[in-house]
Amino acid sequence: MEISRLPLNALRAFEASARLGSFTKAGLELRVSQTAVSHQVKALEALLGISLFERLPRGVALTDEGQTLLPVLSDAFRRLSATLSRFEDGNFKEVLTVGTVSTFANGWLIRRLDDFADRHPGVDLRLKTNNNRADLMEDGLDYFIRFGDGAWHGTNAVHLMAAPFSPVCAPQIADRMARPADLLNETLLRSYRVNEWNQWFLAAGVPLPPVRGWMFDSSIAMAGAAAQGAGVGLVPVSMFESELESGQIVRPFPQDVTLGSYWLTWLKSRQETPLMQVFRNWLQHNLEENSETFD
Repeated sequence: MEISRLPLNALRAFEASARLGSFTKAGLELRVSQTAVSHQVKALEALLGISLFERLPRGVALTDEGQTLLPVLSDAFRRLSATLSRFEDGNFKEVLTVGTVSTFANGWLIRRLDDFADRHPGVDLRLKTNNNRADLMEDGLDYFIRFGDGAWHGTNAVHLMAAPFSPVCAPQIADRMARPADLLNETLLRSYRVNEWNQWFLAAGVPLPPVRGWMFDSSIAMAGAAAQGAGVGLVPVSMFESELESGQIVRPFPQDVTLGSYWLTWLKSRQETPLMQVFRNWLQHNLEENSETFD
């Protein structure tokens, strides 16, 4: 069908009705009557020569044809909305989408975003957080800040900073420990990454039996559990400066162990854009300025 024949209002009516499962709810979203939505959908069905909905006693259900059309329309409207949102107050904003592990986002990046916005007001920076697993292409990421050894298939990786791990716990738990071996009498909170505690105890010179305890997929959740007295967590302490300064958690022992680093990654098949380079330069400059914090 020619683009000039596509009825935009009818397409919007169908997409909203299909997404919300109701002509009435679609009317509320579009600020028109339920009758107007129904007429628009019927007009679209007549134009296409197919049925998009099955009319039921209570509500509507998509036909196979409607299920085929819905994701295409939803994606098109979502892309259109995202693009139009870049034109605010008569100014065009470039969009940069950065994925990051939540620990780095909360422990370092977020409190510096105002500086990035001040230096680059024309950039619409969008953050997506997760627990170190993401598909750069599928998730639409320009960059992904992740934790590990820097070796990810098909991915460029620029080292950002080391992240030594050390035990943390609530003050009342720290008060009853005098040496690293005393940790063996406590609940040791675990990460989904295996052998982290083994490596720390090896560095501390303490034999370690099998570790059994709560398992977490986020250092933030682990530190939160430690602060509430659930046990002792092993976390990248440079990401928890605020919690350590406030006394929510404490380091019972100074020993630490390097289990990985934070890296800025992007697909090898993706050419860095000037905007990506702007973010990378800003990130590295800030890390260099604040490197003494993590020594």
